Amino acid sequence: MYTTDVQYRHQRAATQVSILAHFFGVIAIVLMLVWLLHYRGGLDLDSDDPNLIFNVHPFLMFFGFIFMAGQAMMAYKTVRAERKVQKFVHAFFHSVALCLGIVGLHAAFKFHERSNIPNLYSLHSWIGITTFSLFCLQWLFGITLFLFPSGSDYTRRRAAPWHRQREARLINFLGLSILIFGIAVDISVVFTRFI
Repeated sequence: MYTTDVQYRHQRAATQVSILAHFFGVIAIVLMLVWLLHYRGGLDLDSDDPNLIFNVHPFLMFFGFIFMAGQAMMAYKTVRAERKVQKFVHAFFHSVALCLGIVGLHAAFKFHERSNIPNLYSLHSWIGITTFSLFCLQWLFGITLFLFPSGSDYTRRRAAPWHRQREARLINFLGLSILIFGIAVDISVVFTRFI
């Protein structure tokens, strides 16, 4: 009884936090669309205007890559369903994230080509390409071992910790800390207007 009650409370808390994550994810998508459509003129991968091509990059890297990968993780861990269904939905969202991330990267390279800007010249691009490459390896690893298991149960048990990297949690909290730092800096600067 005690274990079931604890599991229920943890499941309920995970569901509530995932609702909060969805709320902020949708808010971010809406704000990004307002920014790109209203202030930056729109987004069009086939445009003659390189700026409209570039605008596809931030949208797809957030919505297509980050948001969809988040959906994949939450679907696997917080949605109650049969394990096979969870694995399929998890793999589906990760596959969507992979495909849209490729298009988002293509937009950045196409913008650079049209604007005569060298590729991979910034720290942002190095970190981005490294992150996306690691995601691709993780996706291949997961598809091969867990969705269409070609390895033994022993191999999958040994590989599972690498598939669910704890390092990712540290990186997520690092990103959150940077975000909160940036917000705090902006708020502190806004308050100086009233001095």
